[in-house]
Amino acid sequence: MQRRSSFLAFVTAIAATSAVAAPFTYVNERFGTVCTFPDDVFTDRQPEPDNGDGQVWLTADGASLICSGILNIDDETPKGFVAAEKASDEAGYKITYSKAGRNWAVLSGLKDGKIFYERRLFGGDGVIRTVRVDYPPTLKSKYDPLVGAIAGSLKGP
Repeated sequence: MQRRSSFLAFVTAIAATSAVAAPFTYVNERFGTVCTFPDDVFTDRQPEPDNGDGQVWLTADGASLICSGILNIDDETPKGFVAAEKASDEAGYKITYSKAGRNWAVLSGLKDGKIFYERRLFGGDGVIRTVRVDYPPTLKSKYDPLVGAIAGSLKGP
């Protein structure tokens, strides 16, 4: 039932944003990371990196979406990830929202003048799966309705 309600929320968010939005589901072959997003918004698929860890899509208006996976070689935890990011003193980087659960973490804030929203799943298989959306603050009303549904679509095998 949760999967169906997440899908319905995604379709509703897409319909509110674009009359012709088309959901696309990406599956990363290396890590099994899965995310769904409107491919009529994120249209410019970048070349996949040689290591096969994920994919990046860009938009004409300056937004980006990343769906990827990495090996959790440092045994990072959701709470440890959030704490480390909140402690960062990187210029132009500010966390405005964070939350962590048993096997997930969410961050949102500003980086290099753009709003970002990132969700990570810490899998029992030793993989951290991530979806991240970045967009200019002037486009907040366009991308905010999409972010939750895109982040909620993140899953692994």
